[in-house]
Amino acid sequence: MPPSIILPEADVLATSPSSSSSAPGARPAVPPNVVTIAGVDPSGGAGVLADLKAFSALSAYGSAVIAALTAQNTQGVAGVHVPPSDFLALQIDTLFADVAIAAAKTGMLGTPAVVRTVAEGFAKWRPAQVVVDPVMVAKSGDKLLSDESIGLIKEALLPQATVLTPNLPEAAVLVESGHPESVREMYKAAEKLRRLLPDDGRRWVLLKGGHLPGDDLTDLLFDGDRMIEFEGRRLPTRNTHGTGCTLSAAIAALLPQRPDVPAAVADARAYLTRAIAESGRIQVGSGHGPTHHFHAWW
Repeated sequence: MPPSIILPEADVLATSPSSSSSAPGARPAVPPNVVTIAGVDPSGGAGVLADLKAFSALSAYGSAVIAALTAQNTQGVAGVHVPPSDFLALQIDTLFADVAIAAAKTGMLGTPAVVRTVAEGFAKWRPAQVVVDPVMVAKSGDKLLSDESIGLIKEALLPQATVLTPNLPEAAVLVESGHPESVREMYKAAEKLRRLLPDDGRRWVLLKGGHLPGDDLTDLLFDGDRMIEFEGRRLPTRNTHGTGCTLSAAIAALLPQRPDVPAAVADARAYLTRAIAESGRIQVGSGHGPTHHFHAWW
């Protein structure tokens, strides 16, 4: 088992209008351009709309490529429409040809054609940082992607990832094993997941432990050498819609602004924790509500 570093829940480092230039969350002189490639959630809690809010809250300029349109609200998804892959490719090429993208993140990529198109776009334009949020398992436990799509993610997309951010059900699908039931089993899963990424010392797996029972939460960040434990507490709220999207977006926004991946992940987790804690101050829908992305402002 690799050596581990245990970190407590970090203080919140959200950039606010009053931030000074010396503060850890201070605004950069020039905000980095960050893009999300994912689906649209009309309720604004998940997908590209949530990603764009997180980008803005963390002083990144957000852009978006639409990989899917959904009909959904806080209670569930009623339908999905996937645009033609040639139009998806056109979105990617048109954006990257004009805008210097510092980091990219992916969310829901619903079909093999979409996965292939995004992977080909990254291979062509080579964004410096790529966060892959492998959205592939519904809250019910049902797989959202076909085996072909999952295979293409592993074959074509993960080799280009800087950070992979699966939750435990997604990790089980990716490594074709059982759902980790303890932090010890998470260690083994993180090691297997890391083997899906290039062995160049610059790639990380963030394995999220929110599906473990109990109120104590542990996320693992692993680069093949260092295993970093981030510890936290489960918050008593139903407002958890889009938390995975928001975390991966926050990481993408912060990668160009922090000295390394662990620092970006630590600050992204702190931002998400506060966004969840403050979610009761907004009232959106009657199901699982969204987090409060702009908690530092209103």
